[in-house]
Amino acid sequence: MTAIGFSIPGKLIAQKDTIQLAPVVVKGFVPERFMSGLKVQKIDSVTMSQFRFQNLADLLLYNTAIAFKNYGPGQLSTVSFRGTSANHTAVLWNGLNINSPTLGQSDFSTIPVAGFDQVSVQYGSAASIVGTDAVGGSILLNSVAPAHGLNVAIGRQQESFNNSQTQAVAQYGTSLSENWGLSGKTSAYYGSMKNRFPDSTRRDARLLPSESFQKGLVQDLFFKSKNNHEISAHVWLTSNELTLNPRNLAGRELTQTEAYRTMLRYQWKDFSVRTSWVRDILDYATGDYSTLDHAVTDKLAGRVEKDFHWNVGSVGSIQVKAGGDWTHFRTRVTGYEKPEITENRGDLFLLTRWQSMSGLLVSANLRQAFVTRYQPPFTPSLGVEYPLIRRVNYNLKIMGSVARSYRVPTLNERYWKVLGTPDIKPESGFNKEIGIEQRFALNQSHSFTASLTGYHNRIKNWTYWNPGQSFKVENLQEVLARGLEAQGGWNGTFGVFKTGARAGYTYTRSSQEKVYDAYAVDIIGKQLTYVPVHSGNLNAFVSYQKVRLSCQVLGVSRRFTRTDNSLFLEGYALTNLLAETTLDWNKTQVRIQGQVNNIGNTFYLNVRNNAMPGRSFAVNLLFSYKSQSKNVQEN
Repeated sequence: MTAIGFSIPGKLIAQKDTIQLAPVVVKGFVPERFMSGLKVQKIDSVTMSQFRFQNLADLLLYNTAIAFKNYGPGQLSTVSFRGTSANHTAVLWNGLNINSPTLGQSDFSTIPVAGFDQVSVQYGSAASIVGTDAVGGSILLNSVAPAHGLNVAIGRQQESFNNSQTQAVAQYGTSLSENWGLSGKTSAYYGSMKNRFPDSTRRDARLLPSESFQKGLVQDLFFKSKNNHEISAHVWLTSNELTLNPRNLAGRELTQTEAYRTMLRYQWKDFSVRTSWVRDILDYATGDYSTLDHAVTDKLAGRVEKDFHWNVGSVGSIQVKAGGDWTHFRTRVTGYEKPEITENRGDLFLLTRWQSMSGLLVSANLRQAFVTRYQPPFTPSLGVEYPLIRRVNYNLKIMGSVARSYRVPTLNERYWKVLGTPDIKPESGFNKEIGIEQRFALNQSHSFTASLTGYHNRIKNWTYWNPGQSFKVENLQEVLARGLEAQGGWNGTFGVFKTGARAGYTYTRSSQEKVYDAYAVDIIGKQLTYVPVHSGNLNAFVSYQKVRLSCQVLGVSRRFTRTDNSLFLEGYALTNLLAETTLDWNKTQVRIQGQVNNIGNTFYLNVRNNAMPGRSFAVNLLFSYKSQSKNVQEN
């Protein structure tokens, strides 16, 4: 698995001679194993604990090369991954795509970090592995079976502007019999963001009044036997209510979303089967709320897959994952041509991974999707990794990939009254990338990592709500996204102090490349709106025993707000400071965190005429109890 992150091990070890290991049975959905040649970044547990009271957008904004368009605390937050739009990032929860079928995207402000145990960021096209939407990249959210024992935690974050977050979680594990064990997690969260800003404007730009309330429940259960049987059940219930101008009864605007996500998985050795049911509900109203736009979409899905392993002597080892999945959609949306729309989708895939004795790693993957009255393109991919240098204290690896990608149009794009286009073409992309990664251990106390990745992604039949045709949906663009991503990190120990820093810089050029009508003449070669050309982040820390001080810096260049690049939002830089310590009493632990966001009180805009809040403060308290537990190996 390729893992390019910012967490640096204290000691790096490499062997000159390659020792072939027996195949490992991987539990659950772990597509990273077949992503050779692609850049995959796993967020470490320390970073996730610092963001545990925040949403997924906050976590990724300060720790990855992904750009976000955020309307304010608790408001809509959409992603721009490698110069693509919000519809070009697949968000997978335990292998299930949870993007809205009607909108084709996820609101990252409604995905709290408390809703999952692990997050990996996969850069570039991976449609052959994860399916539709993975044009710019994918976000992989996973649940992990906890160790035996009991761990209970209750936490609260109190922020400026009368905002707060509350969480409670219990992790548990025990033996049910001689052959079977049970483990699980129960988590509940509630967020209240009233956004009581002291001033209504910042530098004559309005702070849009809003209120947001979010709540959710997560339940994961894992039943495991000693003879390699595993059954797991997963439930994630969410409810999010956002009101703009809440005190203006005539001008207020309500957006309420609910999601009911359920999944049941069974695995025996190399065979696994999964079934899931998801219901997405969207309600929208303005003024007195007498007229409510109501949309309900049900998604019933299943997946079957089988793994194969071969050791081929001096050739190395070969792993193959073959399978298929299917999905049935049923949606009822007020704005559609018909009162109810149904659609079936399916995929057949073959994923392969070959690891040679010399260290060469190759993944070749194939996928064909099937959609009712539709024909998505065939999407193969090929990825290669090779260690140029392997020494005890220094590793240098080169990697690259070529991949086709696709995006099935959303239900809104196909079935919306008058503006929808039922026979619109699926988007098709072709991504090429190459990267290099090095790891260097100076001694037991200091280690360094660095990586550089370049990519070139051409997307044809880009779907566009064309303002020149009264916003009717058309395949109006061919977009070329290309860029560079540089990341580096250092960890060091100086006596009783531990320090570290990790930094990233991203250069992104994303533009329309072909003229389809007179409207497009002035925008050929121009940067896509709200996509920054330059962005970067820096995270640094110093710790002494159980006290840790951290600094987070984010920099973003100007973003254009018109397609002809005639108007733009100024660039900005934000700095956050975080101090934390832990107090222990036997099996009880108290973690105290204090945070200052936007310490420089920087004025900045993420959308036109809607300023973001200035300096704010937050205090976090987390009480936890942990009984004795057995360590379990995580695959």
